[in-house]
Amino acid sequence: MAEKDVDQDALAAQWAAALEEQEGDDSGGGGGTSAGEEQLAAEWAAALANEEQDQLKKEKEQGFYASAARDMEFKDLTEEAKSPRPDSGKRELDFILDIPLDVSAELGRTRLLINELLQLGQGSVVELNKLAGEPLEIYVNGKLVARGEAVVINEKFGVRLTDIISPIERVKQLG
Repeated sequence: MAEKDVDQDALAAQWAAALEEQEGDDSGGGGGTSAGEEQLAAEWAAALANEEQDQLKKEKEQGFYASAARDMEFKDLTEEAKSPRPDSGKRELDFILDIPLDVSAELGRTRLLINELLQLGQGSVVELNKLAGEPLEIYVNGKLVARGEAVVINEKFGVRLTDIISPIERVKQLG
């Protein structure tokens, strides 16, 4: 640090000498520098000193951060992940078994204008885009997962599943 102060003082002295030479050239060798020029040289020297101090401060901070930083070593968990845990599968299933899902069966769809919708009344017939006998579509949370046929059991409607959508087809539907 003392070496940098010496360099800084030498740089300030060089600036002062250069300013004196310039003054000597401008005034025709008439004498010394004016008070304004000396003040300017002093301001330059102070500005250079401040810049050098800021640079030293930044270097110290970077040195501190570099010393505080260290390489982290992580434990290899490959073997632990491969080994089966006796109760972990049951816990994971118990967690997802309580998630509520919306399941709906769709007979078909149609598109109506607001005017047509307002004209509907009791006994009106709305034509759907599917034919009679075509399979119903079963959606879980808005995603198609199966197809089936309508059945009546104990005077209630139900759906007998006839086709489960494969995971590959479900992924294609997402894109």
